[in-house]
Amino acid sequence: MQKITSPYRYDFVGSFLRPENLKQARKDYRAGKISKEQLTAVEDAAIRELVAKQKQAGYHIITDGEYRREYWHLDFMWGFAGVGHEKTGGGVQFNGEMADLEDTYLTGKVKVVPHPFVTYFQFLKQFEDDETVAKYTIPAPAQMFQQMIVPQNFQSTREFYATNEELIHDIGVAYQEVIRQFYDAGCRNLQLDDCTWGAIVGNAAKQRYQSLGIDLEDVKKQLLAVNNLALENKPADMVITSHICRGNYHSTFFTSGPYDSVADYVFAQENVDALLLEYDDERSGGFEPLAKVSPNKKVVLGLITSKKPELEDKQTVIARIHEAAKYIPLDRLCLSPQCGFASCEIGNKLTEADEWAKLALVKQLGLCGVSVCSLAYDAPVFWQLLNQTCTVAKY
Repeated sequence: MQKITSPYRYDFVGSFLRPENLKQARKDYRAGKISKEQLTAVEDAAIRELVAKQKQAGYHIITDGEYRREYWHLDFMWGFAGVGHEKTGGGVQFNGEMADLEDTYLTGKVKVVPHPFVTYFQFLKQFEDDETVAKYTIPAPAQMFQQMIVPQNFQSTREFYATNEELIHDIGVAYQEVIRQFYDAGCRNLQLDDCTWGAIVGNAAKQRYQSLGIDLEDVKKQLLAVNNLALENKPADMVITSHICRGNYHSTFFTSGPYDSVADYVFAQENVDALLLEYDDERSGGFEPLAKVSPNKKVVLGLITSKKPELEDKQTVIARIHEAAKYIPLDRLCLSPQCGFASCEIGNKLTEADEWAKLALVKQLGLCGVSVCSLAYDAPVFWQLLNQTCTVAKY
């Protein structure tokens, strides 16, 4: 079998719904009822079971479901020296719901220590085999940069960094070192999850930054700068991708808006190998910005939503793949859900059975639809071929 790398023709973002026993174990650990070692044992068992299910479902990319963290982004930041955190009951307002997030801020200069997530990856890597490869997901450098300059953190950050440029430098260099730690541990597929681009699309973001007296174009340049600095000197045989979305918390979202205003930066100039893009509803706009994607990148179309249980209509998904192929050749397109199923521990509003049904649909359409639609799109023979070569497995 040829070497497997991410993204695969049918793929997923990374996080999965947490089993109830894992949620309970984490509550018990926070309450001091069980030890760290006991929590780790529950996590280990849950990850083993999840990976087995991923393989059973026919996926060639495996993840740990982000089972060892509470948040998709903050827990990783806590692994750097100079970063503190505290649970104060604060959060971020999503559409119709306040996301319960832990305050995360600087306590000193950002410095690298042996990162605990590398150890987490090593546990996952043992499950690789001839037909699967481990992918690990971490927040993008831009996400950490933005976290430290949000209004509630701005003054404390200025105690350690007089300018954004100094902060960008230290975060970018710190990420370079962590990427090397992952590489030395055997990681060859790393995904940078990035909500910063999604947070600045649309008219609302433009108005918000104007009210603060900030030039949004400068913000875009800074996001690109920190991400690309982190990617300097990346190993040639390491695939690094970026997942971009507009927020995913308990089936709600943070922002809306098309990619048009950021495509010249992240699509054209960010030095990743592939982009996993949210495209599950009208909030993401059309496919026209894909024309700006540099020719070295693959694009993973997030056409299947992880926010609700209803399965997408197959013909509609195939039609959208065909539409995207006007801007990106089919051999550079892949398919996945638009985001994870549980970006935070709370998870989205669907069941585990719903989760696997979604992934079965992704596999069916990604395996057959993407490759076949160029041959027989909009013709009766297409659906005949699809039905002959694909079956939706029951999990």
